[in-house]
This record gives sequence, structure tokens and C-alpha cells, in this order.
Amino acid sequence: MLRGAGILLPLFSLPGPHGIGDMGPAAYRFVEFLRDAGQTYWQLLPLNPVLPEYDNSPYSSTSSFAGEPAYISLELLAEQGVLRRSASAEFGAGRADYEAARAYKVKIIAEAERPKDLDEFVGRNEWLEDYALYSALREYFGRPWVEWPRELRDRDPAALRQWREKLRRRIELEYLLQYFFWTQWRELKRHANSLGIFLIGDLPIYLSLDSADVWAHRELFKLDAEGRPLYVAGVPPDYFSPTGQLWGNPVYDWDAMRKEGFRWWLDRLRYTLSVFDYVRLDHFRGYAAYWEVPAGEKTAVNGRWVPAPGGELLERARDELGGLKIIAEDLGYITPDVVELRDRFGLPGMRVLQFAWDGNPANEHKPHNHVKNSVVYTGTHDNNTIVGWFFREASPKARREALEYMGRRSAKDIHWAFIRLAYFSVADVAVVPMQDFMGLGPEARINRPGTRGGNWVWRMTELPGRALARRIRRLARLYGR
Repeated sequence: MLRGAGILLPLFSLPGPHGIGDMGPAAYRFVEFLRDAGQTYWQLLPLNPVLPEYDNSPYSSTSSFAGEPAYISLELLAEQGVLRRSASAEFGAGRADYEAARAYKVKIIAEAERPKDLDEFVGRNEWLEDYALYSALREYFGRPWVEWPRELRDRDPAALRQWREKLRRRIELEYLLQYFFWTQWRELKRHANSLGIFLIGDLPIYLSLDSADVWAHRELFKLDAEGRPLYVAGVPPDYFSPTGQLWGNPVYDWDAMRKEGFRWWLDRLRYTLSVFDYVRLDHFRGYAAYWEVPAGEKTAVNGRWVPAPGGELLERARDELGGLKIIAEDLGYITPDVVELRDRFGLPGMRVLQFAWDGNPANEHKPHNHVKNSVVYTGTHDNNTIVGWFFREASPKARREALEYMGRRSAKDIHWAFIRLAYFSVADVAVVPMQDFMGLGPEARINRPGTRGGNWVWRMTELPGRALARRIRRLARLYGR
């Protein structure tokens, strides 16, 4: 990756009139802010559809290929003249309201003119037929596919044909939603790239059981005859969690993946790398070995490590895709095999400044231990803001160490001190969450892992101004970013 700096900001966190950040005018103005601030990268979270049952988490999506309809901009559709009625209602400027925004937008888009090249779009995206049917069926039954009638759960061809006809209008609406989503996204990406801004996306390692992908490719997962997981994903007990973390996602049947030449995985990587310029592989250690827990366990204690063929997969991907524009999320319990896998393919890893202050001079997150081929963060979407972390979570010992390391006696403007640490790092890329540039506290946190409610909803009330862009740009120039 080019030496540079970037800002981490989810799409839903942008301001806008319709209840959630979207791909409309604010997104274009933010890209121009990035340019004015001397930035090279915009890092986002997954753009896939979310469900309220799963706290609207972008890491528990119903598809790894589809886009979330709430992110479609009605303003842009109105400018293009495809809407038959105007979008007059406006929502409050508070937290992201996925359900209200989606319902409002879908109702208006349902009446939009049908694009002439819609059929071509559907034919070009092989995943869309299964996803559109899945969305229609899930809406009809109101529950995951494992609870549908047996013939639909097991994808009986005659039943699928019957229901495709029965739900034809809802399926065609989904085609329209995905058309508008991906048309707008491609235009936004083209605009960003034209200004010298590269987009960094995020690829969750696991899928939700409640997804079109698992329903359509049951043979690639460790499931029983009724489609329920035999094993689920998680991480083992550690210093921070004596019972580990039980995520509940179905795990892959890597032997079945290997037999089909990793085709599904290669299609997923190819598609995601066409959507973004670079992709962060979430839970990278799971590509070397993953923690597998028998279904029905209440905690992750009784799991086991199972080797994964990440090397084979990445080798095939490198050969077929012509390179790997990938960042390895190598956080957590990292063993030598994970490091070897990352380094074998020359993938940049991650360094997070909030993790540096344990009294150990050899801590790899301390700036003097950073390496060029890495991405340094003040914090990620799973961390508190710097202000929230420093004053609410960091121990007194960690605070003292951080201040001494930076040669400071005061914690005034502590967020800027951490940003400066990231920028002068030797790491090729420095990424800072927008909230840290704004000096916001815990109220602006994106996600608290292991909790439900209040996550994935923080929004800016307005875009930052020129003064902040100039300050960031000076810092970027000072440190050769």
C-alpha cells in the first residue's frame, strides 16, 4: 500500500435527511473533505444488508454480496428523474434508524421507473437470483430459512419455481433495489478514485446462518440434515474472557471447499475486491486455524482448534485475481502459523495504539516496534474513542505510560497526541476514526463487542469544516503521508 493516511467512517455515520447515512450528497462531500485533508484512504465497514434481530450488525448479514437498501440515496435518484414521487419526509439528525429509513426508501423506490438495463444487471450478478428469492421468502415467513417449510428449506426445485412465481413482484423489487444500490456505489467509488482516494472495505470471515449464502450453499458448511450447525465459531478462553466468545456462526466445511476448488470463496473475494480498492480480512487468524465449538454449548470453553487451508485459498486467489490487495486483521490470539501465513503473502497487518500500554517495551503495538508493511490505528470500530478509552477504560498505569511515552504531562487534547503517534509511525498507512479527529467521547463509539443495543448507530450531525481539514492536511504533510 502507498504510504498515506485515511479516515475510518461507516457509511451509516454520515449526516443526511433520511434517517441514516447513505450514498447521497453528504458522501460526495465527505470524499472531497478527505481530499482537502490530504487523505489517501477511506475505510468503511461492510455494506451488506442488516437485520434488527441481529442488532443491525454489518457482521451478521443476510448476504455477503448484496447491498443494504437503506444506504440508497433518494436525493440522487430524484436528480436522475427516476422517482415518480418526491421524497418529502425528513428524519431527525440523531442515531441511524435502519428500519424506518429502509421502509421509507423502499416504498418510494418501489414506484420508480424500471431501468432499461435492469435485466442485464441481474444476469451479470449470479448471486442475485438466490438472494432476491431469499429476501422475499424471509419477509413472507418472518423467520430464518431453517424454520421454513421443509421443501423450501431444502430447496426443492419445484417448490422454488412455485414460490418464485408467487413472490415475483417482491423479487423484482429486490432486483431494483440492488440495481440502484450498486449503481450508486460504483459512481461514488469512481468519484473517490478520481480524487485520489482509495476505499478500504471489510470482509467478515464468517456468515450468518440466516443468510442466502448458507441457504444456497449448505454443502460448504458443517450443518446437519435440517440445516442447523453441527459446530459454531468463536474464540477460546483468554485473559479477558474466562469462557471465551461464542459467536454462533456456522463454520466452513473446508474439505468440501477444497473439493470445489474454493470456487465460492474465490467468487466472494473477487466480488469484494471489485467493490473496494483494498479489503481487510476480518479475524485473519481463522484462515490458519479456527476455534470450533459443538453446537448447543453455552460457552466457548469446550471447543478445539481446527487447521484451515488459508494458504491454499490465498495462493489460488493471488493466481486468479492477479494480486492480493488485502489487509490482515491479525489481532487477538496470534500464533506463529498466523504470522507465517500473513508474511508468506506479504499482507500488511494491523497495529492499534490503544493496545500498546502494558508496560512491555516489546509490545508490537508501540510505535517504535511498528513495521512498514502495516496499518496503524488509534482504534478500530470495536474500540472506544481515544477520549472515551483514555478517561473511562485505561488504567492509571496505562495512562501514565502513554503520557510518558509521548513526553506529555497533560492529557489535554489527548486525541491529537494519539493521532500524531499514528502519523509519525513507520507504518505505511495510518487510519484514524472520524470520532477521534473530532475529539468525541464514548457516546460516539461504534460497537461494544459482546453487547446488544446501541451499536452501529452513531452519526455525525454535520460534516467537518475546512479548519479541521487544514489541520489534518498539515499533519499528513509533516509526516510524509
